[in-house]
Amino acid sequence: MRFSLYSELQLHPGKTAEQLYGEVLEQMENADRLGYDVYAIIEHYFFPKFSVSTNPTAFFAAAAQRTKRIRFRTMLHALPYHNPTVLASVIHATHLITGGRYEWGVGRGHGWIPLPAGEPLDEDARPKYEEAVDLLLEALENERFSHEGTYFHVPDSHVVPFVDTKYRVYLGGTSDRTYTLAAERGWGVAVPPLLPYAALEKQMDLYRASCAEHGTEPDIVWIHACHLDEDADTAHREAEQWVRGFIDGNASPLTEWPKPPADALNAAGYGFYAAGIMESLTEIPYEKLVEDDYVWVGTPADVIARIEETRKVCEGIQEIGITVNAGGAPHWMAIKNQELFASAVIPHFAAERKAVAAAS
Repeated sequence: MRFSLYSELQLHPGKTAEQLYGEVLEQMENADRLGYDVYAIIEHYFFPKFSVSTNPTAFFAAAAQRTKRIRFRTMLHALPYHNPTVLASVIHATHLITGGRYEWGVGRGHGWIPLPAGEPLDEDARPKYEEAVDLLLEALENERFSHEGTYFHVPDSHVVPFVDTKYRVYLGGTSDRTYTLAAERGWGVAVPPLLPYAALEKQMDLYRASCAEHGTEPDIVWIHACHLDEDADTAHREAEQWVRGFIDGNASPLTEWPKPPADALNAAGYGFYAAGIMESLTEIPYEKLVEDDYVWVGTPADVIARIEETRKVCEGIQEIGITVNAGGAPHWMAIKNQELFASAVIPHFAAERKAVAAAS
């Protein structure tokens, strides 16, 4: 079992982007000291309460100079807004700058990005994305390559710098095709935060069945917002404001900005964003968010129990990722969560690994 931290870099009122970036870099440095395996951040544009993480590779290049062991992961590169051959060069360069500690994923990005980016919402969106994935892999794996497709024509090209390495790759999203594509290619999947297992059970079953069909192994990264304290009442009291802010930030592109037309979203395969699911999360009472497993809040023992319950119903979880710095959470609180999870939750599973190894 791996353990990671995941951040959307949500910018809420009362803090500047410069201050937020500085705090997250300190949190990365602390995570490295505490022994977390990975620090993952999103790539997202235009909507600050959701994210101001527009250049994760630059962020990781800075963090690599301040850390020794922790790995970095872009979760995910929003591929429709990159030229695949150029992104291949960026990935290789980031691998070199971070000392080989870079992992990445790709996805289509959220359905509210295309219009402010000047991109069309039409039926070509999905097939163009899948061809872009193919081209990106060609460019990453071959120093010289050509490609002739429906949307991209590359007669003869080469990637600089070129690194002959195999990356750990993840996909994430809400569509069924995300999970079958990951299984076909032997990639992992990252489960979107703020969703309980019941909301993703069909996709998880589809991913595992597709892995079995294609002879690949499931690698599921389970991400949840998490807040801990040795005292349960303190944990619940402290968490409420930032958890609500986290949800409001995730829904803000749809609640605070003009919505893309529903028919266009459906035509482009972004039906999730036309279904009202994100907006409905803002109406769920805080106590029910905790009770129904949208978020993990409580003592370390409470969180360990939630993780164990999730593992029992979701075979294939290889990594638990927690979000602790969203929704305007103060810096000290994020550090506290990182440290308490590392000192009181992770050792439980490390002991379990040792017991299994000894028994075998």
